Formats: sequence, structure tokens, C-alpha cells
Amino acid sequence: MRKFKTVLAASIAVLCLVGITVGSVFIVYSNQPAGRTKAEITVTIDPGMSLTQVAHLLAERKVIANPTTFRLYTYLKGQQRGIQAGEYLLSPSQKPAQILQKLVRGETVAHMVTIPEGYRILEIAELLATAGLANVNRFLKATEDPELLKQLDIPTGSLEGYLFPDTYKFSLQTGEKEIVRTLVANFKKRILQPRYVDRAKELGMSFHEVVTLASLIEKETGLEKERPKIAAVFHNRLQRKMKLQTDPTVIYALADFDGNIRKKDLSVDSPYNTYRYAGLPPGPIASPGEDSIAAALFPDESDALYFVSRQDGSHQFSTNLEDHNRAVMKYQIKPANG
Repeated sequence: MRKFKTVLAASIAVLCLVGITVGSVFIVYSNQPAGRTKAEITVTIDPGMSLTQVAHLLAERKVIANPTTFRLYTYLKGQQRGIQAGEYLLSPSQKPAQILQKLVRGETVAHMVTIPEGYRILEIAELLATAGLANVNRFLKATEDPELLKQLDIPTGSLEGYLFPDTYKFSLQTGEKEIVRTLVANFKKRILQPRYVDRAKELGMSFHEVVTLASLIEKETGLEKERPKIAAVFHNRLQRKMKLQTDPTVIYALADFDGNIRKKDLSVDSPYNTYRYAGLPPGPIASPGEDSIAAALFPDESDALYFVSRQDGSHQFSTNLEDHNRAVMKYQIKPANG
């Protein structure tokens, strides 16, 4: 019995010694970078990759020294199933512990993309696709997904106008639906403020109507100072039951716009054609920025009913048709005829 106890004690001592030795080795390993260079290397871990595949990939990219040791270290940390897929920026100068921590936390590369004011859903989809962040068809499908629209509490069958123009950061692993959620959440955060919501109620407008009107303002001018003036014209015409007669709505209605609006286009049968139908179109024709939303809600005090481009980005405003026709002659017809 005494001999058994002696052997048992010796075995426990050996196991403790081995444990301490192994632990010490991995403590040293976890703090020992593969190299000194601080240059960052892009490493993409695909969904479904095993720990062995990940370790060999990291070794091939020279951000770790030994794949087997890294794999054993990961097991020792209990993170063999914790590594997340994604695109990472890693460096040989980073310690294995830091690298594993990044992979487990999913600290993937964030790609910056700017969505300009006035973009339509299709243009946003193409922009994201060019940046490698989305598939055009999947993105368009997401913007029309009834279940997603219900979750986002959008009172329309389309998200046109509600994908807020701003600068965003997404990883390559961010799905199309998540991108849509982010854009709409930003719209709600930036636009559904008490100041704007209360003002819409004062004007007797639904917020869908506000966004629709703001999208027309956004497409009519790129000059910040002109937006409240454009808004005043639209408000005045709506109050007088006059057709808005704004070209961007015709362009939106045309399936094959080639850059020129022809006389026949003005009669295209679409509820978005404000030359043919009075009032606001059924919904936004683009994503307006906050300045256009503010202009739609706080237009200038003006009697203007018309405006025409001066061909320099600005517009000439008129209160009556006679003055407007003179402005058209001056800024449109005469220059065209040389």
C-alpha cells in the first residue's frame, strides 16, 4: 500500500511537472511573434475552414511560425471552434495570442463606402457591388423582402428613399440584409427626430410624403442654399393643386432613360410622372440627405411657382408664368440656339 502511494505521488508530481512545463512553453509561445516586420497582410478565412486549415493558412502567409504549435495552443485555450470567418489584417510582429484573439473576436477588415445623396436603390446596389460588399440582385431582393420591411416598420412596399446616404463601414462578411438594416437604422436615427416629426404633423404631412418631397428637392438641385427655395415652389404648387412638373420624376418613370427628356416622355403613363398626374408621386425617387429633408419641412417663405436652370447649377425663380417664360428663353432657348 505504501509502495502504491509512493508511485501515485510520483505520477502526480510528474504530471504536474509536465503540465507546468507545457504551460510554460505555451506561455512563451503565445508571446513570441513570428517575425519583426509590422507590415500588415490580408488573410481571408473562409466559412467552414477547419482549425488545421486556418493554422496552415496563417503559416503560409508567414504571420505565425508553426501551424502545429498554433493549433495546439488554440486547443489549450479552448478556442478550437471559436475562430470566425472573415477578412483580417494580420502582421508577423503580432503575438500568436493577439492573432488568436483577433480571429475569435471576429475583428475583420472594415471597408469604407460612401453612399451619395440622391442615389436610387439600384445605384446603391451597384455601388456596393463595385466595392465588393454586396451582390446586386440579392441586395435588390432584400430591399423588397416583405418580412424585412415588416421588421423595419417601413410603411411601403419599397425602401426607395429610406436607405440613408452617408459613409459606412462594412466587412466582406456583412450580408445584404444586414447592410439594408444598417442604412435604414441610420435613416431613423438621423431623420426621425422630434423636431422633424413634429414639423411634419404641423404641415399635415405623413413622413412618407416628407421623404417623397425631399427626394424631388434632392434631385432638382445640388446647391444647399437653393433647397429651401425649391421646396417653397413645390409647397406652393401643391397648395394650389398645380402639377409639380418636375423632370426627375419623369426620368424615374422611364425604363430606358438615355440622358435626354423628349416631349413624348412628358406624357408617359406612370404615377411618378408629375407632368401627367397632380400631387406627389407614390413614393421617393431617390435617397434624400438630411438637408433636403429639412428643406421639405422648413421651406422658404416665397411666392415662387416656377424655376428654371441657369445652366450653371443654380436656378432662376419666378412667381408667374410670364416671368418664367422669359427666364426659359434667356437661360435655355437662346443658349441652345447659339
